[in-house]
Amino acid sequence: MPKSAHTSPSRSDGGFTLLELLVVIAILGLLIGLVAPAALRQLGGARNSVAHQSIQRLGEVLDLYRLDMGSYPSTEDGLHALVARPAGAESWNGPYVRDGTDPLDPWHHPYIYRNPSDRPGHDYDLCSAGASGNAADRATMICNP
Repeated sequence: MPKSAHTSPSRSDGGFTLLELLVVIAILGLLIGLVAPAALRQLGGARNSVAHQSIQRLGEVLDLYRLDMGSYPSTEDGLHALVARPAGAESWNGPYVRDGTDPLDPWHHPYIYRNPSDRPGHDYDLCSAGASGNAADRATMICNP
């Protein structure tokens, strides 16, 4: 018999061994475990930044409303007054927001609006409850400056 007919397969002909696959999976798992929390922290920081910017823009919209109406919306009318004409509002020149729905914060919670403000030196309070959505937790609230 010729020698070439009964040769054993060489190491270069095979694929990956089970041990090599397990090592690669373990390394990928470690990398994901280290990178995912950092990425989630960045996402949370980005939402806070968007909330600050949105509150600032909504403050500018509320200023336009006040120029038209002579005062900011009441607490009862809330931010819905930027979308639909409040009762008895003759000089309303809205809608003041484009999409026709009440504004929501980056966590899809409604903004908290109060007029007059609970804070000294402010005409109104415009706040986001933050990621928790808990309006009672003042520590996590993001409010107009």
